[in-house]
Amino acid sequence: MSGEPSNVRAGAEGDTSSIRLFGFWVYIMSDCVLFATLFVTFAVLHASYAGGPTAKQIFELPGVLLETMFLLTSSFTYGLATLAMRRGARGELLAWLAITAVLGASFVGLELSEFRRLVLEGNGPQRSAFLSAFFTLVATHGLHVSCGLLWMIVLIGQIARKGLSRTMSSRVMTLSLFWHFLDIVWICLFTFVYLAGVV
Repeated sequence: MSGEPSNVRAGAEGDTSSIRLFGFWVYIMSDCVLFATLFVTFAVLHASYAGGPTAKQIFELPGVLLETMFLLTSSFTYGLATLAMRRGARGELLAWLAITAVLGASFVGLELSEFRRLVLEGNGPQRSAFLSAFFTLVATHGLHVSCGLLWMIVLIGQIARKGLSRTMSSRVMTLSLFWHFLDIVWICLFTFVYLAGVV
């Protein structure tokens, strides 16, 4: 028999997971800079209507509240997924991840519906600096959620095929960081863009 002892391999795998997690934290920090820049841009341009509609005239808060409910609930269900993972309950983990993916997809669907309505009403990103900043900020967040959904779907397939290993658990936790980060960004976006826009 040849090869490294299992405890050596496990230790090496743990070190690799730690390095990956650290690298992902660096990525999250860079994303914080990206969103901070977009928020500052929106703050500077939020009153530049160029004769077009104001935020109060175009924002429909009930729809945005529904989006918020879907995304915040998806964060809760992802938390339940991680608890299931720690218990080694693979079926339960897959079920909660699938529910999270459905909630995330519902959020993206509502956001696309809002964009479609605005464009059809003649309030697309080219209408004013305010709308350009709004579309850029919200669409960037939506793109991140869409990437998270794709990642989640791939992860569900991998866990279903390969089971729960240390590597898979590390991937679940890494996606958890990303998903909860997007929730925090959305809460800031909802507060400073939508709520502040309609008061």
